Amino acid sequence: MMVRVEGVLDTAQVAELRALIESGEWVDGNETSGHQSRTAKRNRQLRQGSQTEQEAGRMVLDALGRTPEFIAAALPLKVFPPLFNRYEGGETFGAHVDNSIRRLDGTDFRIRSDLSATLFLADPDSYGGGELIVEDLFGEHRVKLPAGDLVLYPASSVHRVTPVTSGARIGSFFWLQSMVRDPGEREQLYRLDRTVRLLSSERGPSDGAVLELTNLYHNLMRRWADA
Repeated sequence: MMVRVEGVLDTAQVAELRALIESGEWVDGNETSGHQSRTAKRNRQLRQGSQTEQEAGRMVLDALGRTPEFIAAALPLKVFPPLFNRYEGGETFGAHVDNSIRRLDGTDFRIRSDLSATLFLADPDSYGGGELIVEDLFGEHRVKLPAGDLVLYPASSVHRVTPVTSGARIGSFFWLQSMVRDPGEREQLYRLDRTVRLLSSERGPSDGAVLELTNLYHNLMRRWADA
């Protein structure tokens, strides 16, 4: 399941975050690459573990915590600290798969990567190319979103970023371990949650049907989730 989450950051928040990360140190993007990705990746990345990256990452995590659509779709148990990258001058990231386990260097923190996320931080009209392409059994899905919007997609998918032919593609990327490991179960919970929210807005949270569906949602969470 791929999900677009709109408005994680508003225009002012994007500008604030961009100003912060532009002041940081940018290094070869292969600083955090696995063996297979290293051969396909050409970009730059905000130095991992730097004070700037940590502060910027907290801004992203705070915004995610205020975004119900993200929480409903991801059901996050653990989130890898957000990283930041930029592509320009023909830089690209060829077809690759994300590591199944992500470890934070120098700590005992690790996650199972159920979902990958890209938060776009540059307006799509400000750069050429730079589309995120995610492959599944139905073919290719091309993603290039407005600044402040995020896409969630299966970390198990083959994906790539097309060459940036003009301007700069800037974004935040990270991985999540969901409370619900099975993607089919997670999708059903997301659909049910959206239905509950829609009916609640139309009928009120105390409506009998809304209460019954809410009860069903939480009972399925008890059955499927690890907390």
